[in-house]
Amino acid sequence: MARTIVVKVGTSSITDDEGVIDRALVAKLCDEVAVLHGDGHRVVVVTSGAIAAGLPALGMGGNQRPRDSVTLQAVSAVGQGNLIGTYQEALGHHGLVAGQVLLAPLDFFVRAQYLHARGTLTRLLELGVVPVVNENDAIADDEIRFGDNDRIAALVAHLVEADLLVLLTDTPGLFTADPRLDAGASLIEEIIEIDHELEGLAGGTGSKRGSGGMASKLAAAKIAAWSGVSSVIADAGRQGVVIDAVAGKPGVGTVVRARQGRLGARRLWIAFAVGSSGQVAVDAGARRALEERRVSLLPAGVTGVDGKFEAGVAVEVVDSDGAVFAKGLVRHDAEQLRAILGCRTGELPEGVPHEVIHADDLVVLPS
Repeated sequence: MARTIVVKVGTSSITDDEGVIDRALVAKLCDEVAVLHGDGHRVVVVTSGAIAAGLPALGMGGNQRPRDSVTLQAVSAVGQGNLIGTYQEALGHHGLVAGQVLLAPLDFFVRAQYLHARGTLTRLLELGVVPVVNENDAIADDEIRFGDNDRIAALVAHLVEADLLVLLTDTPGLFTADPRLDAGASLIEEIIEIDHELEGLAGGTGSKRGSGGMASKLAAAKIAAWSGVSSVIADAGRQGVVIDAVAGKPGVGTVVRARQGRLGARRLWIAFAVGSSGQVAVDAGARRALEERRVSLLPAGVTGVDGKFEAGVAVEVVDSDGAVFAKGLVRHDAEQLRAILGCRTGELPEGVPHEVIHADDLVVLPS
């Protein structure tokens, strides 16, 4: 049966030791995409590497790599054309056409842009094109950018209603411990629910050539799971890795199963894609109402405010023990919210929003 597959590959998986794009590694990936395409599957590739593709042209490879964000964004503008050209060449050997799609966070949050992005990707797939997606690094705002493509890949999987997300990295998957330090570490082949213990195993950042480590992969798999898409975290260097992942071959990597429920794009954005600017503490009654009845958070249930934030930003909602259980877009700035803590609706000053966080802007997070 034909399926829609999103494959994400990071910079470290398609570059050499000098940090320059390795055409042979890109060709390996495209060879596998071509096999899937020949079997009737629809494939979207989410790729990093624009900066790596631009460095040689500007004489900035190896130890000459710049560090400041403005120069790196300029380098990515040069490299993006080289990167898509590499994919076009590699896919062209198989008679396939690559279509470049550059996305920004707001493309998933603003409904009109979301619908345009979905329409473009859907039509490309209908035309038999392989969309090659990257973040629009050249003009990305540091305040609202993703910073790695793992989350973009998970949101793209939701956008195109994918059947599977394949997250390629430089390890075989998630292990019970760091295999470099523990000889007894073993591959975790299946995850039903991502919890704090598993997130602890994932560790921190990735390699010096890439921006996302295993923690980023697991976070992306979590987003995908909450949008009803299963994921496979696997080694990009393994022969036939994407083909085996799609076939469900045992041991190909770490499989993260989809949840039964499916969050909409807006709630996915709020829950997983936008950073928190502060915290709002609530009493036990408010937590119960939010979890059981999915209502709006009102000032009467708020017991404390932590941080300085403006209205419209995302905040975490914590209980009396400080445990984060929800997240949402707040309708008051921090100073105003502190002034109305515990107030009932009838006690609020005229013109002040009745909801601290509206039900449409609030997501109860996985425990």
